[in-house]
Amino acid sequence: MNTLTETATATGSSIASVAASVAPPAMRRTNLATDTWNVLVRELRPVMRDPFSALFSLIQPLIFLGLFGPLLVASSGAPAGETLQWFVPGILVMVALFGTASTGANLLSEMQTGSHERTLVAPLSRSALLIGRALKEVVPLTVQAVLVCLVALPFGFTVNVPGLLIGLVLLAIFGIGFGALSYSVALACRSRDWMFWVIHQTLIFPLMILSGMLLPLDDGPAWMKVAAAVNPLSYVVDAERALFAGSLAEIAVLGGFIAALATAAVGLAVGIRAMRRF
Repeated sequence: MNTLTETATATGSSIASVAASVAPPAMRRTNLATDTWNVLVRELRPVMRDPFSALFSLIQPLIFLGLFGPLLVASSGAPAGETLQWFVPGILVMVALFGTASTGANLLSEMQTGSHERTLVAPLSRSALLIGRALKEVVPLTVQAVLVCLVALPFGFTVNVPGLLIGLVLLAIFGIGFGALSYSVALACRSRDWMFWVIHQTLIFPLMILSGMLLPLDDGPAWMKVAAAVNPLSYVVDAERALFAGSLAEIAVLGGFIAALATAAVGLAVGIRAMRRF
């Protein structure tokens, strides 16, 4: 009897050890920082192999800079450098907005090829999947920001380096939240991918216009000012303009970071919940 008991105990221990060794990745301990870095590196590999795709996306902000810039200079009557000092930060926010909003589109492509399902079984934190993919847009954004500033320099634009660096951090925080929201919309529309683009186009342009990134809203109707006041993107735009002007301690900077952090908190909460339901 004792021999049988010992054998059963040993067999049970062996089964438990084997089960532990083949436990699902989701049950293993994960580290958010390490997982985020791994996801970021994975997402950046296609960009590194094809850097021209990031440069190609620079065409849109340069078109806005080349077409809206002269109109603003002509209408304001102010020197070109002063007008660009107001306009260029808005262009960079626009680049971040469109870049992080495409996170959901990339996810839809991965779900269609089955790549996303293989990622889910990897021993990665679900939060890291959201944050890493959103942060991936910060790398081309940094390159684009430098190039846009270089293009604007001959026309009187000046760069405040500390303001630029802090501004990129601000855009990264906002981009994490907005990218996570885009991610959750893609998950909700996975069976009807066309619906993602309907929501994308319906929301992006009102957010952009009502943030004052392209045109000032000072002379706009009252309802538009009220809408801008509840648009978190407008506070990010104001903060970027203050940072580029060198006013690092201005209250607008604090407002921008509060709006960006709130967007990140809401986006991650919604995105993680959507992934757990997937």
